[in-house]
Amino acid sequence: MRSRLLLLLSLAVPAELPAQSDVLDFVDGRYEQTATMARAIWELAEVGYQEQRSTALMQESLAAEGFTIETGVADIPTAFVASYGSGEPVIGILAEMDALPGINQDAVPYRSQIADKTAAHACGHHLFGAGSVTAAIAVRHWLGQSGRPGTIRLYGTPAEEGGSGKVYMVRAGLFDDVDAVLHWHPDDENSAKARTTLANRSAKFRFRGVSAHAAGAPEKARSALDGVEAFNHMINLMREHVPQQTRIHYVITSGGSAPNVVPDFAEVFYYVRHPEAETVKTLWKRVENAARGAATGTGTEVDWEIIHGNHPVMINETLARMMDKKMRLVGGIKYDRKEKSFAKELYETLVKPTKEIGSQEEIQPFETGLGYGSTDVGDVSIAVPTVGLRIATWVPGTSSHSWQAAAAGGTSIGFKGANMAAKVLALGAIELMTNNELCKAARAEHDKRHGKDYVYEALLGDRAPPLDYRN
Repeated sequence: MRSRLLLLLSLAVPAELPAQSDVLDFVDGRYEQTATMARAIWELAEVGYQEQRSTALMQESLAAEGFTIETGVADIPTAFVASYGSGEPVIGILAEMDALPGINQDAVPYRSQIADKTAAHACGHHLFGAGSVTAAIAVRHWLGQSGRPGTIRLYGTPAEEGGSGKVYMVRAGLFDDVDAVLHWHPDDENSAKARTTLANRSAKFRFRGVSAHAAGAPEKARSALDGVEAFNHMINLMREHVPQQTRIHYVITSGGSAPNVVPDFAEVFYYVRHPEAETVKTLWKRVENAARGAATGTGTEVDWEIIHGNHPVMINETLARMMDKKMRLVGGIKYDRKEKSFAKELYETLVKPTKEIGSQEEIQPFETGLGYGSTDVGDVSIAVPTVGLRIATWVPGTSSHSWQAAAAGGTSIGFKGANMAAKVLALGAIELMTNNELCKAARAEHDKRHGKDYVYEALLGDRAPPLDYRN
């Protein structure tokens, strides 16, 4: 009886798991598919909650590999969850896809806009999405070859740029049964540093007044634009009296159409950030009071719509150190002759670059710290142990949200970065699939950082996803 049981076990589970080199070779073998998807999404450049064709490309690729796709999750038409395998552990990989409005650039090392295009992937989310899809497919094949239990999930997460798509997915409970989540982001360096981020909240403040002829009957008018300008002036005075590390920025999205028509409507879009969510809430009350004061002083009315809100990323050093080891195993990125030429020409356009060409071959030292961006990954990290990477998809010294980032991201410089990210993510996910003690340690750190009395509350409240916020 015992010998029969041993025979059945030997048939059910391979004697040896697939080697890490096999996984890396698999990812390299899919380089062209990864690059093709990344370039297609780069060309589409669809903004938040409007990524219909981008999400379709990702879903089609995963479905062809046997993933089960759940679409339109969390009341977001472009969000999806793709799953393969069964049982525990459940490992998630995040995939972003949205572009940035108001920037436009061709894939060349000099300033060159594309006609009739109003958005670009200046933050590299096309690479994020394509690289993550390849990583999930690599893990899917590893699961098939190894015969081990476990579930890999690819989360298609729209509208990271100011739309907080992941927050709605967290609110919908889509991460409740996940053991760990992996993600990455394009950058100008390779790093698995355990960095937290700034919490943030945004809103569109809408002032309403009375129109009249600006010269013929100014006494009859109440300018909505005056309300916006008074509000902005009050916030700029407030900057002197806020905690260190606070960030406040705005853009006037509507200010009138003609100087001789007093505008009866004006709108300004605000972001408020700080490392602590509670501080953001306190600052926000002052911002709202300033809006009310500006309306009273200019004889206008004001209301506002909360657009998004993100908690800071809660770091998990246990997972970050593991991913640092995987990144060092994979190694950095080498440019070929053509890429070096592109990089050198683009490098000349950078303002005071702090890194040199060649540093993309290196892995930065591991450390913990604070990054000054904000991301809806923060809310995911509150729900489940989460770890992220930064990969050199841009020429060293390049800033995100720049035309230089969009340019490099549309070339093999960016595609090589997505390929590297896929390798590291796949190795990290497989490590979690096979190392139960690592999963337990990551969960223990996660729970300790929370504290026993922590109760999650989304900074954007209970609002529905703002599917039209980029209209």
